[in-house]
Amino acid sequence: MPDLGAVLTAMVTPFDEGLRVDEESAARLMHHLVDHGSDGLVVCGTTGEASTLTDDEQLAMIGLAVDEVGGQATVVAGAGSNDTGHAVHLTERVTELRPDAILSVTPYYNKPNRRGIVAHFTQVARATDLPILLYNIPGRTGVDMPNDLLAELAQIDGIEGVKQANADNAALVDGLALYAGNDDLFCDVLDMGGAGGILVSSQLFGEHFQRMVNEPKGRREIDFGLYDVYEALAVAPYAATVKAALNLLGHGVGGPRLPYVELDDGEEAEVRAMLERHGLLEVAAR
Repeated sequence: MPDLGAVLTAMVTPFDEGLRVDEESAARLMHHLVDHGSDGLVVCGTTGEASTLTDDEQLAMIGLAVDEVGGQATVVAGAGSNDTGHAVHLTERVTELRPDAILSVTPYYNKPNRRGIVAHFTQVARATDLPILLYNIPGRTGVDMPNDLLAELAQIDGIEGVKQANADNAALVDGLALYAGNDDLFCDVLDMGGAGGILVSSQLFGEHFQRMVNEPKGRREIDFGLYDVYEALAVAPYAATVKAALNLLGHGVGGPRLPYVELDDGEEAEVRAMLERHGLLEVAAR
């Protein structure tokens, strides 16, 4: 498994007023994130609204990330699908762009059984020579991959890590690098010797997460100081709340695509208050 870094930011996909992908804004955001604590970027994941992107849009975003920050930061490309044939096709096309790794989610909605999950990821792994991070997020997919299944999947050549978004499964598994899939799991994963996290609020607090990596004695205190951030960003789907926060800070990333909707006044007030408490609006106004 290559060293992808500890702070991997699940980046939003910026849209313009017509909800078209805004590559100019995306490039600016990529550089901003790398300059403010991100070791790597996860492009076209859940927070990147991959489920509403066409294949061409998704590939363009991944290619842009490789071109803009490849060599300065790692690039992990989302390439999952609930259709194995589509996941294989997308994985093959993404591989041509040469990101550092591929993030592949458990097939969602279909709810395959254990043998189906193993068969799915076997086919995906055969489609690339890049390392694959599994993405276990039962709250979205309807299917959990317990640690004994993850250990079985680790025997497949090319499957090298897991983004774990199920706190009950957050444990080291032989053969897999462990990444926290929820921001509030990051501290625990670091303490148990995991590789790091694929994080949402690092788009706003990247340096804080880097301090958790580099200052283990103060890790819990730093994490505690971000609890209100985790709560504020959870008032609506993350793609919408993080975009609202970034827009308030002047990054101009646009709104989300349906079925996500922009925050209502109450939700935006919560996000704004969180940014004010942490002094980010004051910094942005300078």
